[in-house]
Amino acid sequence: MTGEFIVNHLWQSSCFALLASILAFTLRGNSPKVRYWVWLSASFKFLVPWVLLVSLGNLAPWPGHRAASVATSTILPSTLVQIAEPFRIAEAFSLSPYPASQAQTRWDLTALAFLWALGFIAIAFNRCRSWYRLWAMLRAGTPVKLPIAVPALVIPTAQEPGVVGFLKPALVLPPLLLERLNHEQLDALVAHELSHIRRHDNLFAALHMGVEAVFWFHPLVWWIGSRMLEERELACDEEVLRLGCEPTDYARGLLMVCEHYPEAPLQCVSGVTGADIKKRLKAILQKTPPRELHGGKKMALATIGLAAVAVPIVIGVLTAPVIHAQIAPANTPKFEVASIKSCPDPSQQPFHIPGSNSSPGRLRTDCVQLINLIANAYRVDGEGPIPIDGGPAWLRRSSFFEINATAVGQPTVKMMAGTMLQALLEDRFKLKIHRETREGSVFFLSVARGGPKLHSFTEGSCKPWPSPPPPQLSKDYCARMIGMVPPSVEAQGVTLDEFSKLLRPVVGRPVINKTEVSGRFDIRFEFSREGTELAAIPVNGPPPAADSADPPSIFTVLQEQLGLRLESGRGPVETLVIDHIEMPSEN
Repeated sequence: MTGEFIVNHLWQSSCFALLASILAFTLRGNSPKVRYWVWLSASFKFLVPWVLLVSLGNLAPWPGHRAASVATSTILPSTLVQIAEPFRIAEAFSLSPYPASQAQTRWDLTALAFLWALGFIAIAFNRCRSWYRLWAMLRAGTPVKLPIAVPALVIPTAQEPGVVGFLKPALVLPPLLLERLNHEQLDALVAHELSHIRRHDNLFAALHMGVEAVFWFHPLVWWIGSRMLEERELACDEEVLRLGCEPTDYARGLLMVCEHYPEAPLQCVSGVTGADIKKRLKAILQKTPPRELHGGKKMALATIGLAAVAVPIVIGVLTAPVIHAQIAPANTPKFEVASIKSCPDPSQQPFHIPGSNSSPGRLRTDCVQLINLIANAYRVDGEGPIPIDGGPAWLRRSSFFEINATAVGQPTVKMMAGTMLQALLEDRFKLKIHRETREGSVFFLSVARGGPKLHSFTEGSCKPWPSPPPPQLSKDYCARMIGMVPPSVEAQGVTLDEFSKLLRPVVGRPVINKTEVSGRFDIRFEFSREGTELAAIPVNGPPPAADSADPPSIFTVLQEQLGLRLESGRGPVETLVIDHIEMPSEN
């Protein structure tokens, strides 16, 4: 559970509570039991994160829905999640386009978790103390026979008539009221308590107490509790009058309880003096029955309730991942011989691209971290490595391997480092993996103030890349490369969509083109390594000393030289999710 998950869950639940308040206001002339269920649903929303319902939808086994869901996953979920999950923890505490340090975030979250734990313990201790006092009172009670279906106890220290427990409820009565109330008044008060039992109010109250203990810091939670208490008592009052009790007898009985027992009732007991007594007495004596829900309102309430549960589940169904049991096509050539050996962390080469030491028919990766092997094997042509989620801890800590494989025939290096390596990983590492489109950190490429400053492509100067890129590029094709020394980007005859993909391995995030600028352009610029993914890649020789003439950051260069800008945001990110992986047997 991450800080981002918690903040977005609180945001979603708060919005749901505010919508519930609007709905309850529109139903103010109807029965209080309807409004009670509205507030109860707002309380339950704090216990059910939206992501849980989306995950349930992900479990739906739709064998052939993936093709239709790809477009939906990049439009419908991204729009809804941007509304439902507007906060990012990394950006909330940092002005930099890059996340704050993991250590700083961990200490912040640790301090917040400690503060939350103190509040939770204080609330839980107070509730447990109330329960202990309550059970001590019950042990001192005297059973009394009443013509009701639940046991009744007379307790000298009871503050008011009430119902205790929800599995085996019992009616609690103070002895003084038995002496002072007449038969009609006592029957009305007992009917009120029996209504609590039929409605299972103690059970729902206990659930909301749990919500209050977990989310004690959220003012809306306590407000929801007060609204539930008021509507609950009004609903029981309505039930008492529906059973035929005389309103004046019932009102006098309530006043008698308030007169002799002015102290606040225990939190764990459903009594008769909760909520606003003046408001309740007015509702009892005016004898105006609430309006019944007509067909239109019933249909609207049913639709709202169904949508609150169904919409996130449907989103989960539409974005359900397809298990990647065998990504490589069946006719993909196989390696005739493949040797996989573990190796120490190559501190001099923390970043390496598989296949750089290979030749047609032979794949050699040198010493490469396994997670980099997977990322590059499943990468899409023309884009940077895909983010990877899931898998055991050793996958990112100490898993370095050297692969030396010989293929049948002379397959290209691109095929061996791609689909053939995928098949090898799935066979030897027992890798099971699937793709998901998730909301993640992205950069949006947009036009800066003043408009674009782009050089149009000269037709015929070179041959633009087709899509997908050809297996082998000749000198006739337009240049498209990322320079290391000095850091630079060169791209001829590219659209801004293609240029955005070229920027991904530089800035470390997917770049989404939002410029709406069409055409092909020649782009060439230099930038500093600081703040980019290239900063982690070693260069030959010692790094040059800082110079005032060094180029600025890529963000500044894009804006000043090209009239474009990169804005940090959230958008759809293609992600690889590892479902299973094992250490291989070396050979």
